Amino acid sequence: MVFNKIMHHFLSVLCLCLFLAVRVVNCDMISSCSQTPYPEICNSVGSSPRSTQGDKKPLEFRGLALQANIDHAKRAHQLLLDMDLSALDERGKLAWADCVNLSENTMNHLSSSLTSTDPTSFQDAQTWLSAAIANQQTCRNGFTEANLGSHLDSLPLIMSTELSKFLCNSLAINKAAVTSVAPTSTSTLSSNSGGDRRRLLATGFPKWVSGAARKLLQISSIASLADVVVAQDGSGNYRTISGALSAYKKLSGDNKRFLIYVKAGVYQENVQINYNMTNVMLIGDGIDSTVVTGNRSFQDGLTTYRTATFAVIGDGFFARDITFENTAGAEKLQAVALRSDSDHSVFYRCSFKGYQDTLYVHSQRQFYRDCDIYGTVDFIFGDAAAVFQNCNIYARKPIIGQMNTVTAHARVDANENTGISVHNSRVIAAPDLIPVQGLVKTYLGRPWGEYSRTVFIKTYLDDLIDPAGWIEWNGTFALSTLYFGEYMNIGNGAGAAGRVKWPGFHIINDSLEAQKFTASDLLIGNSWIPASAVPYTSGL
Repeated sequence: MVFNKIMHHFLSVLCLCLFLAVRVVNCDMISSCSQTPYPEICNSVGSSPRSTQGDKKPLEFRGLALQANIDHAKRAHQLLLDMDLSALDERGKLAWADCVNLSENTMNHLSSSLTSTDPTSFQDAQTWLSAAIANQQTCRNGFTEANLGSHLDSLPLIMSTELSKFLCNSLAINKAAVTSVAPTSTSTLSSNSGGDRRRLLATGFPKWVSGAARKLLQISSIASLADVVVAQDGSGNYRTISGALSAYKKLSGDNKRFLIYVKAGVYQENVQINYNMTNVMLIGDGIDSTVVTGNRSFQDGLTTYRTATFAVIGDGFFARDITFENTAGAEKLQAVALRSDSDHSVFYRCSFKGYQDTLYVHSQRQFYRDCDIYGTVDFIFGDAAAVFQNCNIYARKPIIGQMNTVTAHARVDANENTGISVHNSRVIAAPDLIPVQGLVKTYLGRPWGEYSRTVFIKTYLDDLIDPAGWIEWNGTFALSTLYFGEYMNIGNGAGAAGRVKWPGFHIINDSLEAQKFTASDLLIGNSWIPASAVPYTSGL
């Protein structure tokens, strides 16, 4: 993330949609290019939803706009595939490969959005379109990290720039559809929301979990219920998690869960759960008993996106009782322990250990419960809608001259429905920081994206938190457009008197405002978190 400062200025120009977006989403549903943030892009190609005969019906216009996005994404993807790589070094080639994979994910997100035709699915489409924006941003960041600024002007990335503007338009169009067709709050789109404290029943399991498998959270032995067992000593079906995933296609059915039991041990491997691997369930023997570990880092010539020890893209991922770590150390800069692009992913009683960039909440909707997160710089970062409940967040000792920043949210468009919410948790010093705590400044977060959104709700903030609470990314960048908030926090680091005075910072006093960042509202969580059988708090 060291090399991304320049990109923030680019992205501020690319998706500076705030005033236009606010104007369009508060009016009737958008039905013509003239109402979009980028009308010139909307009208620029033959497949665009322009209409010389006048406005179209709003829902028809939405569909045409999404189809134009898909057509443009396909062309951009093909141009990436045809790109001459001879002038690129190894990191540049990795950045290119990231872009290819991310563009494929974007086409899948756009296709899913196009088939969303009812008010509830419009909410899902806003998530998928936000993920597509995150993909475009990550692609460009990778090229910037590789010091390939000249390639940002190449034809494939010019297409990527235009695609980002198409996506800004579609975000505004789809949000207007959500507002007009389903004007009630997000919490009413899911059951039993609001301010209640909903606890899951023992029978609250996904449809894809068989009757026998429903016992897995209630009994100590899960080996007999697992599709595959991973054990280093050879007592299971595979010795590695990656090996177990090779059986996915054969053993998983349509919408059926694929349960991997990982016995206690330290698994030194880099794992990726691909887009087509949905409903993977990974259960270990407990934090620090089952450990997945790696040491990839930015200093080793990789993009930040590729440093992840464990990366999950497939939707519906569930992990329990596992530690994910990156042991590269503070000196190696960006080194991700886990990256999640998985929609409706749940992490329960897991630990994430690293230093800079420990947990990459890249995109889509993610829920963390009873987890431990360790790090130094921006150690919870990305552009997901992510809620952390009952979690312990540990700031570690950074390298000399560094400060600690807990979060760095990457939202770049005002219409994205993403944000980081830390609820009923603890932010404290890790054992290695305590002796030098007075020498290290620790902040709750800084804005990685122009419309960064992060809130801390009813959370214990220890005295390691600097009185200012938050810190700038680069000068005045994003200070007026971000949304950082604090609501009913406690602890010696929770005092409001010395907090920053930015236009975008809020001491939240209204419970209805705070409710927007709960599991029920930010994640539409009441419609899917119960299926995980994980305890959670729906509202405040």
